[in-house]
Amino acid sequence: MFAVAVLAIGSLEASAQMMKSDNPTVGGAAMYKTKDIVDNAVNSADHTTLVAAVKAAGLVDTLKSKGPFTVFAPTNAAFAALPAGTVETLLKPENKELLTKVLTYHVLSGNFSSKDVVKAITKGGGKATFTTLSGDTLTAMLDGSNVVLMDEKGGRSTVTIADVRQSNGVIHVIDAVVLPN
Repeated sequence: MFAVAVLAIGSLEASAQMMKSDNPTVGGAAMYKTKDIVDNAVNSADHTTLVAAVKAAGLVDTLKSKGPFTVFAPTNAAFAALPAGTVETLLKPENKELLTKVLTYHVLSGNFSSKDVVKAITKGGGKATFTTLSGDTLTAMLDGSNVVLMDEKGGRSTVTIADVRQSNGVIHVIDAVVLPN
């Protein structure tokens, strides 16, 4: 009887782990495919700066809409690596238009999994160019098995967590903020 109970509990734990591994944990929080981009992002301890910026830019309703969207989500460390005062300056109400442009530069219309991005890179002979919601271009390439983004200024960012599925798209966590011209 005890062995049956242990097997049943073990089976439940394995099922729970499989469900968790179905979508990566981000910033110490479970990400749920049934929640939208904003509702998941607010739970990530690694994305508090991004969430504050999305709110300041007035993009919450957009990123809660049906989409689908692909979001390259910079971490707090990525924002902290910008020159001193950059984030504070962008968050000022008078810079809302610039903040919106920077944030929408991290978003693609459509649902692009990492496999889709790699397929586009392969099809493009080693590079794929995407038009972002800001109307600017973002280039993706591979560095070994890592997807690397190159912005219009030549800045680079690496996808550190891919394929975080959302009800209205997908998030790929990145280690640097990409900037449009």
